[in-house]
Amino acid sequence: MTLTLRIGAVLRKALALLHPCAYGELVVKNAEKEIAESLAGELRLLCPDRDADELAEKFVSSFPEVKRLVESDVQAAYEGDPAATSPMEVVMAYPGLYAVTVHRLAHELYKLKIPVIPRIMSEIAHSKTGIDIHPGATIGERFFIDHGTGVVIGETTIIGRNVKIYQGVTLGAKSFAKDPVTGALVKGIKRHPNVEDNVVIYAGATILGGDTTIGHDSEIGGSVWLISSVPPNSRVYNTPPAPVIKTIRA
Repeated sequence: MTLTLRIGAVLRKALALLHPCAYGELVVKNAEKEIAESLAGELRLLCPDRDADELAEKFVSSFPEVKRLVESDVQAAYEGDPAATSPMEVVMAYPGLYAVTVHRLAHELYKLKIPVIPRIMSEIAHSKTGIDIHPGATIGERFFIDHGTGVVIGETTIIGRNVKIYQGVTLGAKSFAKDPVTGALVKGIKRHPNVEDNVVIYAGATILGGDTTIGHDSEIGGSVWLISSVPPNSRVYNTPPAPVIKTIRA
C-alpha cells in the first residue's frame, strides 16, 4: 500500500471521529489509539530524528479543539446557505465542509512541522472537491466555502472568524521573491493575504499578496482583482459592463 493510501486510511478514521453520522462504519473502540499508532509508524520513517509516538499523541490530543472548530463550520454553513435543510445535510453533502475539515486536521500536523503528510491530506481533499487549501493556512472558526470548486488558499493566508467565500476565489501570492545570488525562490516569507472577521468574498475574486489585508465586515464582489488592502466595512465591486440585447428574428 502506498503512503498516500495509508494516510488516506488514517484520515478517514479521523473524519469518523469528527463526523460519525457520515463515517459511522469506521468508528471503533480506541479509534484515537489506532490513529496514533498508524501515524507514529509513518513518522518513524519520515522523521527518524524525532519522537514519533509523542508527535502522534500531540496530533490526537488536538481532536477536541478541531471538533469544536468543525462544529462551528457546520453551523456557519447551515446558517449561511438557504438551501441547507439541516446541519446533517451540510456534513453529508457539502464539499466545502469536507475540504475545511480535512484542512483543520492537516493544519495540526503542519503546526507540528511534520513533512509530506499534511500535503497528502490536502491533496486528497483537493482531488475530491476541487478545493485547494494549503495546510499552512490559518483559518478561524465559522468558516464556510459555498459550492467551492476552484477555490485556492495559499500557505501563509490568515483568515479570521465568520468568513464566507464562494467558488473560484483565489487567496494567492503576487510574486515570488528570489535570492539575488542563487536565483532560487525565497521560502518562509508571508506571501498570501489576510482576511479579517465577518468578510464575504464572492465567486471568482482574486486577492493577492502577503501585505494585502481585507478589513473586517467587508464584501468583495465577484471577479474583483485585488493586490492592495481594503479598509474595514468596505464594499468592493467592479463596474458591470452594459449588456447588449438584440431581438433575433426567424
